[in-house]
Amino acid sequence: MRTHHAASLLGTAAALALTACSPAEITTKPDTAASSPAAGTTSAAPTPPGQAATIGDTLTLKGNEDGEQLAVTIKKWADPAQSEDDFMKPDDGKRWVAAQFELVNTGTAVYSDSPSNGTQVADDQGQQFQTTFAEITAGPAMTSAAKVAPGAKVLGWVTYEVPKDSKIAKVQFTMNSGFASQTGEWTVK
Repeated sequence: MRTHHAASLLGTAAALALTACSPAEITTKPDTAASSPAAGTTSAAPTPPGQAATIGDTLTLKGNEDGEQLAVTIKKWADPAQSEDDFMKPDDGKRWVAAQFELVNTGTAVYSDSPSNGTQVADDQGQQFQTTFAEITAGPAMTSAAKVAPGAKVLGWVTYEVPKDSKIAKVQFTMNSGFASQTGEWTVK
């Protein structure tokens, strides 16, 4: 009985490992029809074909489940991002940067997630930084409990705390709180 139970647990663990470990993919090629510059962004024109996505470009990403798909656009970039009040501010020696994400559900399933869990920035040295809780003057924060029907969208700012001297080079977004195998990556200029 014990041997059967142990074998069953090992089989379940192996099946979970195989589904959770599908090959990772970094997507940097912008969608051609959906990409366009957004007002107030650091991108002056749509990204030329064959180049990596930049602020204002849209990347279509898939989630882990059937029907999960988003058209993800970083609409604006704030560096530095300013606190909305006098109480919250970056730690000494740090600054805030922020990306305004627009997530359009182009799939057939409801997108239900905390979008900021699946995003990070990286500097030109390769250091990666996770999100931080902050209310900034640029606009409302991204919801922490998105439930987006097919065809609908959600818009909001995601803030990161980084060293004052870091030059941010990349922004990444991954569905399913960062656990999907496909990650979108934008270059910050």
